Amino acid sequence: MKRTFLENRPIILLLSAGLLLGILTFRQYGESWDEQQFFKYADRALEAYSTWPRTGTVPLTGNTYDNYGPAYVMFVALGAHLLGLVFPLMTSDLRHFIYLLTYLVGVGAFYQLCMRWLGRNAAFGATLLFATQPLFWGHAFISPKDIPFLALFLLTIVFGFRMIDTVRPVDSESTEPQAKRLLLLVTGAWIIAVVTLLVATPLIHAWIENLMAAAQHTNAAAGLTPGTGAPDQAAMSRGYFVLFVRLSAILIVLSIALMAWFWRRVPSAYQFVLSITPAAALLGFTTSVRILGPFAGLMVAAYAVWTLRKRALLVLLTYGLIAAAAMYLTWPYLWPDPIGHLIESVRVMSEYPWRGGVLFDGVVYGSTDLPQSYLPVLLAIQLTEPVWFLFAAGLAILIYGVAVKHHRPNALLILALAWFLLPLLGFIFTRSPLYDNFRQVIFILPPVFLLGGVAFENIRPSWLQGALIVLVLLPGIVEGARLHPYEYIYYNRFIGGVQGAFRKYELDYWGTSYREAAVYLNRAAPANASVWVEGPTHLLQVYIRPDLKIYSTYEAKRAAHYDYMVAITRFNLDLQSYPDAPIDHVIEREGALLTVIKKP
Repeated sequence: MKRTFLENRPIILLLSAGLLLGILTFRQYGESWDEQQFFKYADRALEAYSTWPRTGTVPLTGNTYDNYGPAYVMFVALGAHLLGLVFPLMTSDLRHFIYLLTYLVGVGAFYQLCMRWLGRNAAFGATLLFATQPLFWGHAFISPKDIPFLALFLLTIVFGFRMIDTVRPVDSESTEPQAKRLLLLVTGAWIIAVVTLLVATPLIHAWIENLMAAAQHTNAAAGLTPGTGAPDQAAMSRGYFVLFVRLSAILIVLSIALMAWFWRRVPSAYQFVLSITPAAALLGFTTSVRILGPFAGLMVAAYAVWTLRKRALLVLLTYGLIAAAAMYLTWPYLWPDPIGHLIESVRVMSEYPWRGGVLFDGVVYGSTDLPQSYLPVLLAIQLTEPVWFLFAAGLAILIYGVAVKHHRPNALLILALAWFLLPLLGFIFTRSPLYDNFRQVIFILPPVFLLGGVAFENIRPSWLQGALIVLVLLPGIVEGARLHPYEYIYYNRFIGGVQGAFRKYELDYWGTSYREAAVYLNRAAPANASVWVEGPTHLLQVYIRPDLKIYSTYEAKRAAHYDYMVAITRFNLDLQSYPDAPIDHVIEREGALLTVIKKP
């Protein structure tokens, strides 16, 4: 154990430092634009665990939030509630702390991935460069979606690769033929029953409703109504479907228990399933965060075929079934119609109906009309300057080894192409809808830093390697400190930093600077002052003094006079509202305005 600690001491120290810094600063980050909507969705998803067995229904939001997997936000909602019982802090701050913990877990997973191909120093250097990106660090406190998905994606791959490395085949030769046949029979019956249940749920629901509708029509023809002796067919329909739901749940639990009992009779088979379950459950949970989660499973599957050859089939079948079960259990929206709603979610998320404009190089585009240069340019200017030079060097080293020295194709090279380049080209040429810069595709970036680690690995002597690592970290650390707590608006010096990006590219697109605006108003505004707010009014209301009267375009009532006007600079709202009013206070970083407070 002591040796293990010493071997992992660098990453333990890094994660401890990140945790300490997070504890000192997490209450300085404002709530992000759509956080409240996500946690309203989380509450509805959690409510489904009681309404589904009781009424056969799941609460719906009535919008596209239903098509998001709720697993992570449900986890955060429960975690924040438990933390709130111990720490009397704002719920949004407790959520932000859990986001940070998730990011740090992702950093640890990235380091473990690096250690598969790199020496300890190079792996640690790559992890430092990854962890200190201002873009990632800033998002780590405010994003309930993208950074958590990045962390879970990394964990899924690390656990999946480790599963493939350690899984042992079922010892069929030492198993009694009768036990083997019984095991296959029970398992096959369970799989068929569960798959049938998933497909049949909406059909059975429709069949029950049709039966009840026919009965109601017959009663109506006979002059009978619920008030004159006929049963309430709608209530009966709900009752029969609830009975079906409960019987199905009991059947599944009993079948799992029965199958587990039979599997215990074949120890190698039992250990086989146990060794796959954690990685598979993690894949299911990740898919229930974003519908792109199976992409991580595909890379695990490719590694399984690469490593196990023919033995991969049974492993991947078990992996997929357990992952599908985990996804189903953590995504209540799927329950009434698992196949139909899953297809719907894939379609909606691939054609996400973002109606706002996307600011890119001073021009506002639609989210589906972006130029093909959109992703390449943003990737070039939102990561620190050394990243792409190191990536190019690492990629050249791997290609040189294959093309010139005729080495066997490196698994890391194949992983980088599959994980980064192919999705990148897909997003570019399919013109997938993007907005808020490239936060939705952050999960494809870890291979960039892995190949940067390859560049570190080939630097000799060790003192020069260490000096280079320290040197390339400086831009991210220095600029992150200057931008705090808005690190996520980072742009590098290729375009002149955030000042060069101001009104040409998106900066505080999540409105987190409204927390600082509220702090100023709480201190400066007289009692009962009226405040007109442009943009995400709800973000200001989270932190504002209760006596201040908030008005906005979202409310029907207006005041005759406003003591203050608050506007974010996104969409140039600060220029459109009370353009001639004197500016009382600004929130800015390095000359770039984020929020403006005026006195009309």
